[in-house]
Amino acid sequence: MGRKALYKSANRPVGTVALTFDNLGEAAELEMGALPADAPLGEHRTATDVVPALLERLAERGIAATFFVEGMNAELYPDLLREIEDRGHEVAYHAWRHEQWDELSAAEQAENLAQGVAAFARIGIEIAGLRPPGGRLGPGGVGVLREAGLRYCSPAGAGAGVEDGVALLPFQWRHLDASCVLPPLAAAREQMSGSPDPVEPAAFVAFLETETDRLAENGGFLAIVLHPFMLDWLGAENLDALLDRIAGADDLQVARCVDVADDVLAHPQQYVSGTVFDATSWT
Repeated sequence: MGRKALYKSANRPVGTVALTFDNLGEAAELEMGALPADAPLGEHRTATDVVPALLERLAERGIAATFFVEGMNAELYPDLLREIEDRGHEVAYHAWRHEQWDELSAAEQAENLAQGVAAFARIGIEIAGLRPPGGRLGPGGVGVLREAGLRYCSPAGAGAGVEDGVALLPFQWRHLDASCVLPPLAAAREQMSGSPDPVEPAAFVAFLETETDRLAENGGFLAIVLHPFMLDWLGAENLDALLDRIAGADDLQVARCVDVADDVLAHPQQYVSGTVFDATSWT
């Protein structure tokens, strides 16, 4: 990414957007008990159809994204994960089976990370970062990430920063597609539209375009969070409009989370304002 700080340079603000996708396959459904115990594994539509089609859309526009996926996918969909990485995207960690991260003890978090890092290593993928399901770090803080060899975390919050040698690249709930419909995230919808009512897909994309315009003007870091299982809700036309805005962003830098994290760690003096964590969760 070069030596220029992504988040804020010494001369002028620099806006950086990371396009990210959370969840893959049946992991979250298993964790939430939404699948029967005898359901077949390894045939989930997000892995067989949705993400492969998404990779083509990203390739057409030259966009490199970050995919936060559950560790069990390394066993269920190794070829797809290797394809994601081979196409220039980042594969990052989203717990083993989408466990609510802040409800795990520090020891359980360490065990979960060790299991996931090892599973990805077996298929030739090195994990650099975690997005904790639910958005909160919990008892282990960044210490368990550092001990596991991870370089960054993407919790709910605002403001990129560094804590104990780990880069923090937070996402904001109003930049997450599921916030448009999940009942606990009415406050995020208020920020989007001024109303707690559900937000329509086109209105969500229009809001994100406004946010990227503001980012280009003021500098900073913005993580857009989409879910493969919600791309049908978003709709092809709206997805294309969002991808076209990102691909054509001459006024912004578009980067994978790992690249932003490496820049943050290389230029900590540019991030002295730090990160403010958001205690809100999607549950």
